[in-house]
Amino acid sequence: MGILSRFRDVMKANMNSLLSRSEDPERTVNEVMRSLSSDLGQVKAETTAVLSEESRARRALDESSTELRKLQRYAEKSAESQDEDKALQFLQKKAKQAEKHNELQAAYDRAAAKAKVMKHMQDKLIADMATMEARYTELKSKMADAKAKQQANEQNASASRANDALRAMEDKANQALNEAEALAELRAGAQEDDLDELIAQLEKDMNAETGNEQKKVPTAEEELAAIQQQLNDK
Repeated sequence: MGILSRFRDVMKANMNSLLSRSEDPERTVNEVMRSLSSDLGQVKAETTAVLSEESRARRALDESSTELRKLQRYAEKSAESQDEDKALQFLQKKAKQAEKHNELQAAYDRAAAKAKVMKHMQDKLIADMATMEARYTELKSKMADAKAKQQANEQNASASRANDALRAMEDKANQALNEAEALAELRAGAQEDDLDELIAQLEKDMNAETGNEQKKVPTAEEELAAIQQQLNDK
């Protein structure tokens, strides 16, 4: 599965909606928590690698920027000394470096977009884990209360009446859960458009090839003429 498809699935996953469709919420919570824990472990490892890749790309881009500035400075000093041949040599090197710089910029942009995707996924999985843990605690508490009331009822009434009371309590608990789930789905729906826009932008950033290459790199002769014009204007 591509990273953006995976990102879409993670970000659109609605834990409350998933539980509302389950006939056995407690079992579903346990299964989902195991799955989320596994996914989170993988995403954390991948995020570490992606952030390292982003840092390498950033360093390479910064080094390239430094090299461009250095070659520009050398060319300007040579032009000031009226050594046009030397100035042209530096500017020719700069032109080649500028083409490489465009590639490095595109590589960094893709790495940064990928890092953004991974960090979003990690944050969402952590939030989903917290939701599941809270629901697990809630379900355990409700079942314990129901069991305690069933035992109390069994002391004073028949098993049938106790079961009826338990079912009534469970129905009431389920109604409360359903209301909470409906509210959560309404809130999730309101975020749908924002998520689609985010995914579209990330897809554009990650799928961009060396788009910065479209930026025209001036020739050494053009740059030398510009430097000489600046010297003449002084």
